[in-house]
Amino acid sequence: MIGQDVGRSCILVTIGGKNIMFDCGMHMGYQDMRRFPDFSYISKTGNYTDILDAVIISHFHLDHCGALPFFTEMCGYDGPIYMTHPTRAICPLLLEDYRKIAVERKGDTNFFTSAMIKNCMKKVIPINLHQTIKVDDDIEIKAYYAGHVLGAAMIYVRVGQESVVYTGDYNMTPDRHLGSAWIDKVRPDVLITESTYATTIRDSKRSRERDFLAKVYECVSNGGNVLIPVFALGRAQELCILIEAFWERMGLDIPIYFSTGLTERGTEFYKLFINWTNQKLKSTFAQRNAFDFKHIKVWDRSYLAHAGPMVVFASPGMLNAGTSLQIFQKWAADPKNMIIMPGYCVAGTVGSKILLGHKLIEVDKFTKIQVNLQVKNLSFSAHADAKGIMQLIRMCEPKNVVLVHGERGKMNFLRSNIMKEFGISCYMPANGCSIKLETSRALEAKISTDLLKSLLSSTSSNTTTTNSLYPISSVPINATLLMHFNNKKQIQSSPTVEIIKPTAFTDEKESKQKRQLFFQVEKAFQVANILSDLAHTEATPEDMERRILDLFQIALTRTIGKMCSIERKTTSIIARSVSLWLLNLQYICIKWSFEDEDLASFVLGAVNTVLHDQPSNSTI
Repeated sequence: MIGQDVGRSCILVTIGGKNIMFDCGMHMGYQDMRRFPDFSYISKTGNYTDILDAVIISHFHLDHCGALPFFTEMCGYDGPIYMTHPTRAICPLLLEDYRKIAVERKGDTNFFTSAMIKNCMKKVIPINLHQTIKVDDDIEIKAYYAGHVLGAAMIYVRVGQESVVYTGDYNMTPDRHLGSAWIDKVRPDVLITESTYATTIRDSKRSRERDFLAKVYECVSNGGNVLIPVFALGRAQELCILIEAFWERMGLDIPIYFSTGLTERGTEFYKLFINWTNQKLKSTFAQRNAFDFKHIKVWDRSYLAHAGPMVVFASPGMLNAGTSLQIFQKWAADPKNMIIMPGYCVAGTVGSKILLGHKLIEVDKFTKIQVNLQVKNLSFSAHADAKGIMQLIRMCEPKNVVLVHGERGKMNFLRSNIMKEFGISCYMPANGCSIKLETSRALEAKISTDLLKSLLSSTSSNTTTTNSLYPISSVPINATLLMHFNNKKQIQSSPTVEIIKPTAFTDEKESKQKRQLFFQVEKAFQVANILSDLAHTEATPEDMERRILDLFQIALTRTIGKMCSIERKTTSIIARSVSLWLLNLQYICIKWSFEDEDLASFVLGAVNTVLHDQPSNSTI
């Protein structure tokens, strides 16, 4: 599984005895074989077709589909591949464009050819939104609208009574050309969600648009050039619609260009698949096509020699190669010029170095760029932010959540929030790490109508409350036996015994002096058995303690969440008089008063479910 990484998305899920691979992407920050996923995790012998039952591609971005021809034509996978119609149409364009850059310009070897891309696409089975596809007798898949880019889909897979949702990349906020992601309340056993912006809550989209237009206008008014690196499809069309309307409204004649080829052809696909755009574009399409731009012209390389001012949209968005890198190299030295980064950049790319504030960027061993131009970062990324991820979890109500496609530190923060708010388990596996989740299976039972009616009538006539299902919380105690030990080692004496009988306290002052009787249990555990990904991650003792307490909190929420409130503190969990804390990351300590004996029995049961694989080694 590729988990704590943005790029090279490739996730293998085994569900109901079936193996399904979600996405097959490449990493844009590497120029060697590390750019592709390590398929040896699937098979050491290369018999991928025998092992995998299906490959499903969520959308056309290269970090999700870029390794597909390599996997099918060079590694030998020959099984079914599923993606939506727009993804199938646009994927070959992006793959061929990247192949040209890698092979023809950079001279890379061991790379797929144009013929391999065509052969790979012939194996693809296109799917429609909300269409249920049966892969075989057991596997059903269904695609839901994900926003993000044209044709992006979230995938629901069901095998028997088990189910999983894989989001790919998605956006819960509609923009100027696409709608927001949406899914039924499918209640899957597992939701695998991206977490690119796990700690970000974006400001108003309108204010970002105003800020973007103001910065562009200010730069060109002062005679500077503006470079806006974008992916060929998605943000390019979004920002072109925005700036076209502004130029028209302001009556400006300063030239705007977008890089020819990929973006131009991509815009044609937006016209073809207009039904995948938002409602506004669909309703006005007959009168005016929003993608027929009046002020935006096709870019020609000769324009680099012009003095300016001008605005250029150029791909790729991370400046790792191509037109955007060429223009940046030409304009970077002039402080009048500006580069606006509207999207996410993978670590190691030129775009990432620009955002980090590097003043001297080494593109390769022959090329270094001095950076003096203005750098602005205005996020128009089509990924869900932290608020959107939580919104999707509420929408589909999963039993477990797995975070992928993100950075470890940010994922850790989101993980804690998910577990606290929803009381469900949340995982963030490292690259190459496997996790195993147990699912609850429904068992069919037959009952006669007469018996069911009699049971329902007896239940309705019972006037007792729901709390009667729980044991009575009052424990009858006739007396308490206390043993007093002398702690001084030099004095050897027998303990004294005292029997305390219940006394009717009438005076409030005396009542405060009543003795409290507490019990305490310590249960041993091994951290590695509870945190299955410990071998693949670096974690401080404080981090491990917090994660373990998160797991106990989830178990307690499920068990006693309706009986009483649960208070989570930094190093402990408290429910009435019952408290839990960790001792040296070796023991879980549970302490309670005799009045909460019944509550404590539920708590101990919840703790035991978390420690069920641990050897029994409890002390009182």
